[in-house]
Amino acid sequence: MQIETVKPTEVQIKARRSRSIAIALALVAFVVVVYVVSIVRLGPAVIDRSF
Repeated sequence: MQIETVKPTEVQIKARRSRSIAIALALVAFVVVVYVVSIVRLGPAVIDRSF
């Protein structure tokens, strides 16, 4: 018994790739925003840490 699979068209492949890139960029932007907000909230305590 052979399983039938659906082959995406070229348009669907390009749309999927564009969507994946958009999601990746949004994730990177979110990480950068969280990092920047964390640094801003901690303020100078990040730089003047005594060990």
